[in-house]
Amino acid sequence: MDRRTLLLAAGAAALSGCGGPEPGPAPAPAPVSGGPGSASGPAPSTAGASPKALPAEVASGPRDVPAVALTFHGQGEPGVVGGLLDALAAEHVKVTVLAVGAWVRQQPALARRVLDDGHELGNHTLNHADIKAMSDDRAYAEISGCAQALREVGGSIGRWFRPSQTQHSTPRIQAQAERAGYATCLSYDVDSLDYTDPGADKVVRTTLDAVRNGSIVSLHFGHAGTVTAIPKLLAGLRERGLRPVTATELLA
Repeated sequence: MDRRTLLLAAGAAALSGCGGPEPGPAPAPAPVSGGPGSASGPAPSTAGASPKALPAEVASGPRDVPAVALTFHGQGEPGVVGGLLDALAAEHVKVTVLAVGAWVRQQPALARRVLDDGHELGNHTLNHADIKAMSDDRAYAEISGCAQALREVGGSIGRWFRPSQTQHSTPRIQAQAERAGYATCLSYDVDSLDYTDPGADKVVRTTLDAVRNGSIVSLHFGHAGTVTAIPKLLAGLRERGLRPVTATELLA
């Protein structure tokens, strides 16, 4: 079985993480020129929010706002993904899903459900390969290929791009993302490590120990422990006075 097949296999836990923190501080939101682009298709939907100028990468939102964005790397076995969406619906929580394009094409009904349930759907490359190791043209093909898959499902490429197998983008990745229509790469400052399948309680503890105002949390589809963790995680956020929102709402 080649690497691509493994990446698309249901429950491929060992391959579904996107890397740990890298050296150097994570970029913080700050006003810059420019905004969400649409070079390869219609302008991304932002669910009614007014887009604001953002840097080429954001890893957190305003620290004076008691809200956090729950973001999910999107691919996984349909039963597990459906269970996760059910858990979010039961709690009336909206999240941001950065989907793998090949998964979107394999599971268009689930990708459509993400949108129908009121969540954001964004780009996590076409095949979830190591984008830092790619040439510029290949990186662009991975980003634009996923954008096309998203457009086929929902009519929009989405507002956010998250690079695959790395927490932080590079200037070269950012350039190819902008070329494909994404002005901002979406990183995170809290890694739940749920893709290591440590058990639901550990996912909850790891997240709540690190989360604070404005955090962007990294979680994953396709892991049963994450599904089990959702009610406890949301309860813990409420106890801390933190409201879960989409990335667009956090950063708008």
